[in-house]
Amino acid sequence: MKNLLKLTASAAVLSMAAVSAQAAGETVCLITKTDTNPFFVKMKEGATAKAEELGMTLKAFAGKVDGDHETQVQAIETCILDGAKGILLTASDTSSIVPAVQQARDAGILVIALDTPLSPIDSADATFATDNYKAGLLIGQWAKAKMGDAAADARIATLDLNVSQPTVDVLRNQGFLDGFGVDLADPNVIGDETDERLVGSDVTDGNEEGGRRAMENLLAKDPTINVVHTINEPAAAGAYEALKSIGRENDVLIVSVDGGCPGVQNVEAGVIGATSQQYPLLMASLGVEAVKKWADEGVKPENTPGKDFYDTGVALVTDQPVDGVESISVAEGMDRCWG
Repeated sequence: MKNLLKLTASAAVLSMAAVSAQAAGETVCLITKTDTNPFFVKMKEGATAKAEELGMTLKAFAGKVDGDHETQVQAIETCILDGAKGILLTASDTSSIVPAVQQARDAGILVIALDTPLSPIDSADATFATDNYKAGLLIGQWAKAKMGDAAADARIATLDLNVSQPTVDVLRNQGFLDGFGVDLADPNVIGDETDERLVGSDVTDGNEEGGRRAMENLLAKDPTINVVHTINEPAAAGAYEALKSIGRENDVLIVSVDGGCPGVQNVEAGVIGATSQQYPLLMASLGVEAVKKWADEGVKPENTPGKDFYDTGVALVTDQPVDGVESISVAEGMDRCWG
């Protein structure tokens, strides 16, 4: 009788656990580069809201800093052990992460790269992202048109992400240079162009302190720099502070990518001339929807026609429009911004 009672109690516990697990729904993991950058904060908000709407459990992970590859690998391993149905990933190191991603896919987990394509891109099941090349192209075209004839003698600095040159970094850099009229060498590499207008590039880790440091380094190399491309708006804010410290904040054109509310406000204030706005909340919410469809129907997401990823959109934000480059106003950018 005692044994029977024990078995009955154990069955009840197991039954309760099963009901609890069922109530929680399928698990989807979100792994971002950091949990402090407003871009990734908004991404988490989008994923959280959509997971709640669809009855899924979201588990969020992030690197300690941009470039923290090991923490992201550990997060993937945790998601595999947890039996997650899908992983949404913004990779810090787009090539070194591939073996861990393959382990997840081998375990039947749908892996979607958000914002930052893996290298090669088909290492993930799908990529939901801004067309980062187009984002760079737009600000390059705008900067060239804004400068007019002076663009032929520009002194250009690029403030990039980190030395590993993740795909998002390369795409924005190369798009900007292409838009400005610089002949590209290897489109998969930053810093191998021979255009005499290029002063050089430095890395920022995508934050304000890094932007300030990189700008100071490049100004020491050439104090006549008058065009600056930055990987994102925090780096642009740091570059501006470095320029301001030597009284050159008003004669250097800064362009960037992100479209967060602080960045759009900096466009309005004249800190940044123009920025390309992307939409992280949409990336994440669509990613969660795709994982749910995979869990329910075994169907993987499809790419945007003509592209090798799903394009979540980009718009140039400026109050100084130029002919031939489509843009939206700062007011409209504020309506769409995040962070």
